[in-house]
Amino acid sequence: MSTDVSNNPAAGRYEIRVDGRLGGFAAYDVSADTLIFTHAEVEPALEGQGVGSELARGALDDARRQGRSVVPRCPFIAAYVRRHQEYADLVESTDG
Repeated sequence: MSTDVSNNPAAGRYEIRVDGRLGGFAAYDVSADTLIFTHAEVEPALEGQGVGSELARGALDDARRQGRSVVPRCPFIAAYVRRHQEYADLVESTDG
């Protein structure tokens, strides 16, 4: 199974292609230099195969390359960040 994660800014989402076909996406809104992840979805036939994790990793790695912070409002992205503390520094602080 080959996968490729890419940003589709026109659609406001990161997409993962699995063997050339769309396998899922992570939708986001942009606010200044912050990506606000709002929803992630993986095709049901691909669930449990690590596709969602590859999507989250690709999206977060790209946010880091762009120098953006993230707000993980999507429960899946939030859980991924909690499990992978190497991305914790990307999460925008909500401290006043």
